[in-house]
Amino acid sequence: MSEVIEILKKYSASIDHEIEEALSSINPKALRDSSNHLTSAGGKKIRPSLAVLSCQAVGGKPEYALKTAAAIELIHTFSLIHDDIMDKDDMRRGEPSVHVLWGEPMAILAGDTLFSKAFETVIRTKIDVSSYKRVNEALAVVVDSCIKICEGQACDMSFEEQFDVKESEYMNMIYKKTAALIAAATKAGAIMGGGNPEQVEALSEYGRLIGLSFQIQDDYLDVISDEESLGKPVGSDIVEGKMTLMVVKALAEASPEDKETLITILKENNPDRVEEAISIFEKYGSIQYAHDLALDNVKKAKELLDILDDSEAKDALLLIADFVLQRQH
Repeated sequence: MSEVIEILKKYSASIDHEIEEALSSINPKALRDSSNHLTSAGGKKIRPSLAVLSCQAVGGKPEYALKTAAAIELIHTFSLIHDDIMDKDDMRRGEPSVHVLWGEPMAILAGDTLFSKAFETVIRTKIDVSSYKRVNEALAVVVDSCIKICEGQACDMSFEEQFDVKESEYMNMIYKKTAALIAAATKAGAIMGGGNPEQVEALSEYGRLIGLSFQIQDDYLDVISDEESLGKPVGSDIVEGKMTLMVVKALAEASPEDKETLITILKENNPDRVEEAISIFEKYGSIQYAHDLALDNVKKAKELLDILDDSEAKDALLLIADFVLQRQH
């Protein structure tokens, strides 16, 4: 894991510089500060680093993809600000959420500003660094991911109090909400690096698969980890009645009695019944099922990289795929 953290740190300074440059002209000050709040609060920057690595993996120079990488991080941050408003979450990255510090109206404007700045940042890629065609194609990928993020959030909201969600519906939701932006990072990075169509498609699919595993691992950690590692109580998804892959699988397999019990627990929002829900997951193998699916996705993602020539960037992409499942929060 430490090796991956070092890889991500390697690109963070350059990506941060692009983000600072993109946001420096925002006025008034309250809008600039609220827009900057989460970007300056840290984060691993996995998504933008994947964009740069994908660019390098197909033979491009890292600077070709830096503005696209920054745009990916701006979109991710925009989605976090709006998610916190919708979910009424008061903390993010160890700091008060934007809407807590500046109020909901300003937080909405900050998210909208980051959203707009992302597109502007891609467009500002210089013609002597890359061709208009590449910039245009990368921009189209970024735009498409924004649409998918909104669709995924809407699907997630529609699943509340809905206990007949099919696994295919759940997987489509997490693809749009989580994996689409990761796939956009790897695909746009490969485009900016001048990758051929087969390489671009392979890296796009690599991003999609590790993105799905990223979300499934989040679900998995919520029930098998500990509070210190998670930074929140174990089973908080259960208490909040969230639809996860384990819930979907258990509800599909459970006896009528166990199904009724699990639905009641999800509706009650009672921390004292978390262990009871987990025991139902274990009874029907849904925890192991989620873990196995995440492992299989990562395995397939790594196999897709066989199309690339050996390089440090390729090695880094292989390590990041493993990191998705090794992380503890």
